[in-house]
Amino acid sequence: MEEKKVVIQQRFQILDDKQRKEYYHAKNPTNYAIKVQVACDFCHRIAHVSECYHGSIHDITVLRESGLLKHVEESVQIIGDKGYIREEYVVTPRKKPHGRELTQDDKDFNRDINSARAAIENISQRLKTYAILGGVYRGPVDDFHKITKIIQVITASCNLNLNKHPIRR
Repeated sequence: MEEKKVVIQQRFQILDDKQRKEYYHAKNPTNYAIKVQVACDFCHRIAHVSECYHGSIHDITVLRESGLLKHVEESVQIIGDKGYIREEYVVTPRKKPHGRELTQDDKDFNRDINSARAAIENISQRLKTYAILGGVYRGPVDDFHKITKIIQVITASCNLNLNKHPIRR
């Protein structure tokens, strides 16, 4: 599962303080973003695209509200980053215990999880090759339904492209 941020460009004079806080995202070069969460299967296909959210919404909130957790169970789980620790049905890398080192088993587990996540990061990189996702979005930022549809079309196109040019087998 990979969180995708669509960077937005908005004239700062138009944004009031409430709007700035809603779209603020500290990890973005412009500090303002719209978030969407993308989930992939092990065949490296995009299987789920969430609705759009303001950049200030936490990743775990997007996951919980996306409906994706309804489709998981003990045998079908989600691989996520450390932002999803302690979420049921989400497998995450193990954190180093305070004042101690990770055991070799934990290191091996993290290596396996991070290897699986690398393919997801590659898909995220492929999505960014589409200019509307890889650059600054200049469309209306208040129409989340339209932005979600744009992202769904782009992810479908990316899946078709992945059929022709797979990441790895």
